[in-house]
Amino acid sequence: MAEEPKVTVPEGYMRNIEKKVDDLKLLIEVSTLLSSTLELDELMPLVMEKAKNVMDAEACSILFYNRETDKLEFEVAMCGEDSASEILKKTVTLDMGQGIAGWVAENRQPLIIDDVRKDNRFFQDADKITGFTTRGIIAVPLIGRSGLIGVAEVINPGKKDFDPEIFQLLCRQFAIAIENARYHKESIQRERLRQQLEIAASLQKSFLPESPVLKKGKATVSALNISASRVGGDIYDFIEPVDGTLGILIGDVSGKGISAALYMAKFISDFRHVSLQIDRPDLTLNKLNALASRAPMGMFLTAIYGILDLAKGNLLLSVAGHPPFIRISRGEATVTTVPSGPPLGIVPTEYPVTPIPLEIGDRLLFLTDGVFDAKNRGGERIGFEKIADFTREHLQDAQLVQGIVDYVEDFSKGTERADDLTLVELRWGT
Repeated sequence: MAEEPKVTVPEGYMRNIEKKVDDLKLLIEVSTLLSSTLELDELMPLVMEKAKNVMDAEACSILFYNRETDKLEFEVAMCGEDSASEILKKTVTLDMGQGIAGWVAENRQPLIIDDVRKDNRFFQDADKITGFTTRGIIAVPLIGRSGLIGVAEVINPGKKDFDPEIFQLLCRQFAIAIENARYHKESIQRERLRQQLEIAASLQKSFLPESPVLKKGKATVSALNISASRVGGDIYDFIEPVDGTLGILIGDVSGKGISAALYMAKFISDFRHVSLQIDRPDLTLNKLNALASRAPMGMFLTAIYGILDLAKGNLLLSVAGHPPFIRISRGEATVTTVPSGPPLGIVPTEYPVTPIPLEIGDRLLFLTDGVFDAKNRGGERIGFEKIADFTREHLQDAQLVQGIVDYVEDFSKGTERADDLTLVELRWGT
């Protein structure tokens, strides 16, 4: 068998090949490390520790870019003392363009500086605060699919023969891993919020009457409630304060979302407790106003509460800053305003009461401002008058409430509902 010819390879070429193999091993090792977790809090120390060891550095840090403040903030800092790291995270931020990290972030270019004392971009305050001494620094922008993530810094590296391209490639891997970890964290938070909203929505619905329709004697009361989000701040309730009467409530909590839903749940509980002890709507609102004044600042509620005498058809009505209602009587629809006090929870007051005798065939429509504040794609508000006009045109409709809702939704088609929408209809003798 013929002997294979020997090939002589220059020593420098072999060292270069060996270095590339080592670099390739490093990339594989880092890739394995980065794929080991999607938890951001676990990933950051792993990334920094690896960079610190690879570069034989005294310290490493990652600054995240805060888009809201347009500043760089220390996310991870490994510089010997844990206390120094915490000080940096809590007290030091950099403007875009400020310091070496700020320059790198603003220009999206890496910097390798052997002696920071000769570079006027160096930000000295971090050393002054921590007592650390920075001599040299390598700073690389971390850029992901969504843009700038932050800046990675290796401080006082002992290794001098590193390949800048390999280090930048490592930082690109870091950036992708950080972005993936962020997306993972955000998806978990969104899922947790979705579950919480579903639970909150279910609990909120449990506070409303079991059925949206109630018939008592000659009275029929019905309601329709649609939240702007999964949970909302509109409320309604039917109750029998004493035998022979029917209590009807509609209200609108300031704001929307979970905070409004929690406030709504508390108010409904208070209402049911108070209304069973007091048989006058004005006195009931007085008591509820005193309870609502203990709510967090900025939370208040508009409401209409009426108590109907089921034998005589006399309705006593008290209003707390709520919009007018529409009365349908003798073939006409009239926008009706009665004396009102301020919304509940703002100032101590005594609420007025207004008697409204009902006739056979009368219908009262109570609504929240989400009905008439709806806007179309051009930003035009539907307004109360259009709701009243629609009501006048459809006086005989058996499903008038649903018709109003369809009219509002058709008007605002193509837009996101900005507020909760609730209507309550009281019919007397029909």
